[in-house]
Amino acid sequence: MQITISKENYLKAIAEAESEGETVIAATLARWLEVSAPAVTMAIRRLKRDGLIRVAASGELSLTRDGREIANRVLNRHHLIERMLTEVFGMEWYKVHDEAEQLEHAVSADFERKLLDKLGDGEACPHGNRVGRDRPRDRRERGWIPLDEAAGGAGVRVMSVFERDRKLLEYLNGLGIRPGAQLKVVGKNYDQTMTLRVDRKPVQLGGAAAAKVWVAAG
Repeated sequence: MQITISKENYLKAIAEAESEGETVIAATLARWLEVSAPAVTMAIRRLKRDGLIRVAASGELSLTRDGREIANRVLNRHHLIERMLTEVFGMEWYKVHDEAEQLEHAVSADFERKLLDKLGDGEACPHGNRVGRDRPRDRRERGWIPLDEAAGGAGVRVMSVFERDRKLLEYLNGLGIRPGAQLKVVGKNYDQTMTLRVDRKPVQLGGAAAAKVWVAAG
């Protein structure tokens, strides 16, 4: 069975969507990968034929053992490349996801081992995200919550940020909201906009963006 870049992308997208707590159906993949519905339908047919995914009667998609093995391999490489770009080359944290998306398919198993030897295992990526299945309920069990749920007056520390939206990452970086940053929740407005204090400066952040940021009591 030939494992193409397209197949890797679909399997990785399923694993990533699961990690965001989404129920994965065809429309989920169309949105995540920004491809057409017919393209997704064809891809699902091939992945099912190859024994890489299961398709429930409801249309929900899940990875088989072989499918998850491939997805995890790509996710591990993506994670290591992001860390290499920041820790070795000093690239800005909000840029590395897009670069890793391009490089992850070109990394050999030998180079992957070299990266692992150089960087070590178990560290979070520059966005604070852990490799593998790290679902919202897993984060909550560690005491993390989405920023939009933080109470007024709370002091919190940014733990991780949704990394698949470059514009969001650039916007948050401009506000000083990045993994490790200390924030003070000054208040919440009627329109769900939050007033935060970051580096002693007040900033405004919409509820939709705040929901993409995971924080812990700081």
